[in-house]
Amino acid sequence: MLRELVKKYKVARGEKKREAAWAIVREAARFSTVEPYWEFIRGEFGGVNPSHIKDAMRFLEEIGGELEIKRSADGKRLWVMTLRDIKRNPVKLDRWLSTSKRPPTK
Repeated sequence: MLRELVKKYKVARGEKKREAAWAIVREAARFSTVEPYWEFIRGEFGGVNPSHIKDAMRFLEEIGGELEIKRSADGKRLWVMTLRDIKRNPVKLDRWLSTSKRPPTK
């Protein structure tokens, strides 16, 4: 499944690319508690390189802050910790956007 999502992400543009990136992040988050994580991803999903998942996460961070990658005190990105947080709190972006765009009631 993850391998097909990565392929879709690579060829997609615009809104489709954003949707594919979110699909990758959500799928990768499902396995974020498995240790060692990156070795598991390489072995379980042949052909999926950790850089593919990281690229999708960077893309979501760059296009307007849809995703915030956690960072350590020295500025290094904490990829797996970010995925674990997404797994623990899977609030969908469109749910947040729909509540923020709703006009105030009188």
